[in-house]
Amino acid sequence: MKFGHFDDRKREYVITQPETPLPWINYLGCEAYFGLISNTAGGYSFYRDARLRRLTRYRYNNAPFDFGGRYLYLRDNDSGEFWSPSWQPTRTPLDKYECRHGMGYTIIASSRRKIEAQTCYFVPMGETLEIWKFSVTNRRKKPARLSVFSSIEFCLWDAQDDATNFQRNFSTGQVEIVDGVIYHKTEYRERRNHFAYFACSKKLAGFDTQRDTFLGAGRSWDNPAAVERGKSFNSVAHGWSPHGSHHVKVNLKPGETKDIIFVLGYHENPADQKFSPPDSQTLNKRTVKPVIAKYLDGKNITAAFERLRRYWDGLLGAYQVDSPDLHANRIVNIWNPCQCMATFNLSRSASFFESGIGRGLGFRDSNQDLLGFVQMVPARARERILDIAATQLAGGGAFHQYQPLTKRGNNDIGSGFNDDPHWLTLGVAAYLKETGDWSILDEPVQFENEPGSERPLYEHLRRSCNYTLERPGPHGLPLIGRADWNDCLNLNCFSDTPGQSFQTTNNKEGKTAESVFIAGLFVLAAKELAAMARKRKLNDEAERYLAEAVKMEKAIHQHGWDGKWFVRAYDDFGKPIGSKVCKEGKIFIESQGMCIMAGVGLKDGKAGLALESVNKHLATRHGIVLLQPAFTRYYIELGEISSYPPGYKENAGIFCHNNPWIIIAETMLGNGNRAFDYYTRINPSARENIGQLHRCEPYVFAQMIAGRDAPTHGEAKNSWLTGTAAWTYFAVTQWIFGIRTDYDGLLVDPCIPAKWKGFKVSRVFRGETFDIEVQNPNGVMKGVRRMVMDGAEIPDQLLRPQGDGRKHDVLVEMG
Repeated sequence: MKFGHFDDRKREYVITQPETPLPWINYLGCEAYFGLISNTAGGYSFYRDARLRRLTRYRYNNAPFDFGGRYLYLRDNDSGEFWSPSWQPTRTPLDKYECRHGMGYTIIASSRRKIEAQTCYFVPMGETLEIWKFSVTNRRKKPARLSVFSSIEFCLWDAQDDATNFQRNFSTGQVEIVDGVIYHKTEYRERRNHFAYFACSKKLAGFDTQRDTFLGAGRSWDNPAAVERGKSFNSVAHGWSPHGSHHVKVNLKPGETKDIIFVLGYHENPADQKFSPPDSQTLNKRTVKPVIAKYLDGKNITAAFERLRRYWDGLLGAYQVDSPDLHANRIVNIWNPCQCMATFNLSRSASFFESGIGRGLGFRDSNQDLLGFVQMVPARARERILDIAATQLAGGGAFHQYQPLTKRGNNDIGSGFNDDPHWLTLGVAAYLKETGDWSILDEPVQFENEPGSERPLYEHLRRSCNYTLERPGPHGLPLIGRADWNDCLNLNCFSDTPGQSFQTTNNKEGKTAESVFIAGLFVLAAKELAAMARKRKLNDEAERYLAEAVKMEKAIHQHGWDGKWFVRAYDDFGKPIGSKVCKEGKIFIESQGMCIMAGVGLKDGKAGLALESVNKHLATRHGIVLLQPAFTRYYIELGEISSYPPGYKENAGIFCHNNPWIIIAETMLGNGNRAFDYYTRINPSARENIGQLHRCEPYVFAQMIAGRDAPTHGEAKNSWLTGTAAWTYFAVTQWIFGIRTDYDGLLVDPCIPAKWKGFKVSRVFRGETFDIEVQNPNGVMKGVRRMVMDGAEIPDQLLRPQGDGRKHDVLVEMG
């Protein structure tokens, strides 16, 4: 069953009924101000940090699931009837409904009793505010007398404190209402110099800033007292729950349309200019008033929206493909890079599955995300790398997470995830290959954000490598620490107490449990570090890194090979995990993908055997599960992975994040048919027709799809903010279509289904555009027979930038 359709020309997904299986959301904002918005206008907004600077309140795991957001109410003043143009929160039946999620904007349109309404929500570039452009049209044959009520609930900034510290918070709320603008200034009188505001372009008939007054005793958002009676109470919040609502009366002739603009924003004043007059407690509004005035003008709204469109034209124009597969085209050209930008901006912090409270930006996560967005915003990628590196520990380890507002490591989670350091190396490698900007390696970067600890970024990468070399396990494989990529494989935890964190509880010294996955990751990272060293003419150092990679590879062959696949790890007792000797969890996906991507087993046939085992034991019609057989009980020596019921999350769920590792591995062996088949199984566009089973949005990848052991096999969860976005983009663009960044240029090495006759790619790379046409006359899956650029034969498969900033025509013949 479908709940909408793609509009590829407009780069939108069109939802045609409000009752989607789950809230289908979009993200507003590309820089510092962000918002989550569902297809029924649910969600919330924040500045930079979803926990520490949350503007509006949202309640997770609510019933209905999505309740609370950017609400507008329409009231017919003649009949007294009222409804929500976004369906929620009144859920009044609508004659027509449509939600268009686009690139950085959402448009919700509806009609009831011949009154049409449309709201366009977006964040202008360069601003810390959001626009709601509301249009209402009278399609009746007689005049319509209407009322419009806006509604948002202010959060008291720190979302964690806002949801828990009620004995204080019920007494701190403060607002000002001046010239129809509602200013939320809770705690501004003390340690804050920032405030929120909610403005309206029309003359107000009234307002409300106290939530309980607006709603009325015993009522909720579906039946507010102010809306029902058709008149605001003009309430002023003093403590309790500050709220923002405007009341505008609209009289429409038959066929007439009127626009109302609402502006919700965040603003900061210098610490010494908080008040006006200075000895008062009145907000200084001098610098915010011009901003409000600008965006209450419809002409400026049109210009700002066009600027947002042009911004996305530039982002998406970096890589465009025309292939025989519709689903690959729309996801690669539009939605996958859109999702990658969301993961870049927010990592895993704020979605409808992540509350924005418990996590900041992940060290591992953010480095992996670079793979998906570096080609769109290289300058911001550079900044992100330096921010991440500054949270690294002096010993080479890393804080697992850091807060985006402070850019400091999160002590609550701490460090000890022993794969983390190597992702920095891979992130830097991706940036260097994309940009050729070798100067980044000489940038002085602090350790642990401590002034005076600055060392070149390249030294950070050295310490990342040494971190693993200094922590060998009994088999010469890297010690796992608290966990590796799989945060739920906690081999030193041994938790038997409810409520303990699997990630931060350590009941073992951690000197025995090893990770074959980290071993493969080390090989991959060491090879990249060796390439960087060679570029810096540090040849002896490069040889040392390669020697260490060879040594680790030997340990994998000796202790990490199980006969038909790679072992996953060794536990605290020295027993193998992911081995044929195990009763459950005999084979895992992670070590197969990572070891092969690192080149382990390519020459001796082990890679081929491992991939056949993946296909036999792990592949399902909905994707590749993480392990088999699923764990049917809790194993204290394994940790959180065995705490999930079979088929969910890390316990044999389809963890889409690592499916691309197998896709890449298949292309390395030349298996284009299977690689693309695996890609299609998790491609959300290809799953659109099973929307009732899939449940999540059909335009973005999910983190997890329920595995074959689950009663809900095929059901997706945790959409949007997942490493799946970057890895699938990396796999399909660089390994299937095969336009792959290298230190010296673009390597053209496609691996496609044999039935494809060819495809085209337009790739912007280092200031030049390469229009590449790939022909496959003989129906092969891999191999380049001939390549021509601008009429000249290319002796190898590398497209080298010419430094002329021009467009280059490239013809590639496979064979």
